Amino acid sequence: MWQIAIVLSIYVPLVILAGHYLFRVTMQQKTWLDPVLDKVDGVIYKICGIKQVDMTGKQYVLTLMLSNAFMVFVGYLLLRLQSTLFLNPNDIDNMEASLSFNTIISFMTNTNLQHYSGESGLSYLSQMLVIIFMMFTSAATGYAACMAFCRRLVAKTDTLGNFFIDFVRVITRVLLPISMVVAIMLVSQGSPQTLSANKTVQTIEGKMQDIALGPVASLESIKHVGTNGGGFYGANSATPFENPTVISNIIEMLSMMLLPGACIVAFSLMIAYRKKKTIFGKQGLSIFVAMSMLFLMGLVTVYVAERTGNPIISELGLSQELGSMEGKEIRFGVAQSALFTTVTTAFTTGSVNNMHDTLTPIGGLVPMFNMMLNVVFGGKGVGLMNMMMYVMLTIFIACLMIGRTPQFLGKKIEEKEMKLIALCILIHPAIILLFSALAVATTAGVAGITNPGAHGLSQVLYEFASASANNGSGFEGLSDNTTFWNVTTGLAMFCGRYLTIIIQLAIASLFAKKVWYGDSVGTLKTDNTTFTFLLVAIVIMMGALTFLPALALGPITEHLQIIS
Repeated sequence: MWQIAIVLSIYVPLVILAGHYLFRVTMQQKTWLDPVLDKVDGVIYKICGIKQVDMTGKQYVLTLMLSNAFMVFVGYLLLRLQSTLFLNPNDIDNMEASLSFNTIISFMTNTNLQHYSGESGLSYLSQMLVIIFMMFTSAATGYAACMAFCRRLVAKTDTLGNFFIDFVRVITRVLLPISMVVAIMLVSQGSPQTLSANKTVQTIEGKMQDIALGPVASLESIKHVGTNGGGFYGANSATPFENPTVISNIIEMLSMMLLPGACIVAFSLMIAYRKKKTIFGKQGLSIFVAMSMLFLMGLVTVYVAERTGNPIISELGLSQELGSMEGKEIRFGVAQSALFTTVTTAFTTGSVNNMHDTLTPIGGLVPMFNMMLNVVFGGKGVGLMNMMMYVMLTIFIACLMIGRTPQFLGKKIEEKEMKLIALCILIHPAIILLFSALAVATTAGVAGITNPGAHGLSQVLYEFASASANNGSGFEGLSDNTTFWNVTTGLAMFCGRYLTIIIQLAIASLFAKKVWYGDSVGTLKTDNTTFTFLLVAIVIMMGALTFLPALALGPITEHLQIIS
């Protein structure tokens, strides 16, 4: 447990510092990188013809969608033509059409779900120009949308900002600098960073083995900093090249956690901006604490479940002194594997350092439920936007119970906003449950399920929860590289990403146009302990009511079968 405590104790001050820096970048205040990066940004604006003027809500959303669509088109072509292009020393063939569709949607939506193995399915050019490039742009898109949402929510005008400026600034001032530092740290731990072809070596047993190389460290850095999750290798961060040591494991976990948490700090500073200087605004702190409570509940559950082990293995007379080590790397053990599992699904990164398919049923339920909730910090900016829907829902329910007018940040929550909030909350479970139902009801869907009974259903639920939450991790027991799974998960990723962003920005626009009211004695306080606990209760209740029947047929049934 001390390993977990050390990581979390490092995280708290780190996220506050990063949050203050993000706030300055978002509000276009001076930073120490400006003397150099202002010139870099200016060149980019000039080459791309970007006009530094504010956009309306419709213009912002349309620009976001069109720019993403253009990158999807170019990336798809590169994947389909990679065998004829340069930087392909291993002679990798073109990617198949449905897999190309799934891959390009996956990386553009910040999901990074992989139905292929990177070392054998992509050329170096595709790894860098498609995968790594989109890891930067998808993370920047999510952050730009989140900061536009936050600015609109706290603004007293209809100003939203400029998507291209937000997009460029977060890449040049946040993602690139941090990724460069993380990449150097990973290289120091043993991750490769080369354009050399694969090496064939003789093992100590006298056999020949191919060692896959490539620009691994650069991909690993933005993979975690941008909460992307897609691995250079099929086994992701369980492989020694992607994640060589315990130190690299800690670096990767902190990288995943840094910017999603920093978004909340930056939002709290936006709210407190006109009042007084503070380290962590009270409104944002209540949301951060609520997310932390949900995170710690999941972490403790996974750790206890994996530390306890599998009773069937104990009955066979096998020692589980180290806990359930099936599918885990001995260099990480149960503690770091449990923390990594919880972090990667709470912060919707999708990177894995152990095989989630081999987790105990309760241990596997937690990462699945994290993705079903999709508000436990969440990915780059999107987690905060999703949690804000629950914040407004909690305010509305609480005010109905005590007979007060629902009001948040001086703006009334009325019928039109509540309809959009309800729709936004319902889209996520609808995608998961409807696509899961389709999978188990069709021959093409059932063909991909490799385990019978409850565990097979867990595989299906996990796959679509991961796709809809834009997480990207998988149980990996599913035979998912088929037309059915490529197309359905591609659609789930697309809808889970863009439908919610459009609705959330629409809600923020409605708030921006409302009359501002000052707090009074009758205003519900949303920055205290009582509201924090109420918010956690609403999130858990909504998640349980929505997903409990499906979970009861999957991991809960499997757990009961094991202990009976």
